[in-house]
Amino acid sequence: MSDNPADNTPHIVLDEPSLSVYAFAQVGSTIYAGGRFTQVQDPARTTTYSRQNFVAFDSETGAVSAFDLSFDGMVTAIEATADALYIGGAFSMVNGITRRGIVKYDLANNRIDPTFAPTGMRTVSEIKLANGAVIAAGNFSKHVMALDPTTGADTGSITITVAGVVDPADETRVKSMAVSPDGTRLVATGNFATVNGEVRERAFMLNLGPTATLSTWHAPRFDVDCSDSTKQISARGVDFSPDGNYFVVVATGGPTGTNGLCDAAARFETANVSSTVEPTWINWTGGDSLYSVAATGAAVYVGGHQRWLDNPDGNDSAGPGAVERPGIGALDPVTGKALAWNPTKSRDKGTIVLFATSRGLWVGSDGPLFGGEDHAGIGFAPLDAP
Repeated sequence: MSDNPADNTPHIVLDEPSLSVYAFAQVGSTIYAGGRFTQVQDPARTTTYSRQNFVAFDSETGAVSAFDLSFDGMVTAIEATADALYIGGAFSMVNGITRRGIVKYDLANNRIDPTFAPTGMRTVSEIKLANGAVIAAGNFSKHVMALDPTTGADTGSITITVAGVVDPADETRVKSMAVSPDGTRLVATGNFATVNGEVRERAFMLNLGPTATLSTWHAPRFDVDCSDSTKQISARGVDFSPDGNYFVVVATGGPTGTNGLCDAAARFETANVSSTVEPTWINWTGGDSLYSVAATGAAVYVGGHQRWLDNPDGNDSAGPGAVERPGIGALDPVTGKALAWNPTKSRDKGTIVLFATSRGLWVGSDGPLFGGEDHAGIGFAPLDAP
């Protein structure tokens, strides 16, 4: 990706704490963004639009679309097909219609789909489409559920028991998920201690199929508590490589040395399902949180509020070999070392979501600057010309 952000992106009005972009999806030339916000401005900042936690805009020009869905709570997940959007978050009403945690928008008929009506939902933190199902994750009773894409009914293909907490300040929840490109594996992270009675603190893998099963995959490094008791969830974003051979998990948690996976990014080989699996590589920030990851094949992009990468000996400081990569950076997929790509990003809480497309990398955050330019909340790093 270029480290010079595109100029034509809209701006989120970040006039209150905790406003941020949490999710992206694309259909054709339209980008859909969700988060916690109330106003969006055009690229030139000449026009301000009221948009309640969701906005659509042109990927080339940044022009804000008239398409307007209003959510009474934040949007944290968007998945798209050619004719529908599946949107998840901490909401109960969409355009005045009751839809708790998840809604389907029918793009072909320009309406909230009345037939998609899941039951038993609360906050939906993540949505993935796989094997003809809509897989939702969150803090509802099943925590991970496969839904019929038409009716929203539970297909019954995922029946697991996610239980316990590692962060007593929060409830049991699955926070993030990634599905392998071939649809055979699902990796999830969040605040939990066991799955089907087996120890799986912070992360687990499912074998997907007609009936999903818990994989033997278990990384003991996730069992290590981090030093910051307010961030015990620790494992956050996860993404598979385009070929599905590996996945990368990023984490928060405080500078706790190199025994665990706190404030770090780690690569795992998909085929290695050992009960004591070790990462292929780990890149530590030295005490700053990572929230988001996008593996493109050429690079593994990571985002958070980090100051450094390549910093295993740092303790809220730059240790030997540390490189400055404020807010965003890129790692070599083979070695795990930081690449030269360094556009810089406002750190604030951090870069919450990274969304890679064939044209570049969309960056969502609560910060005003990307690449030293004004890109509040939304930025785009275009693909470099070959």
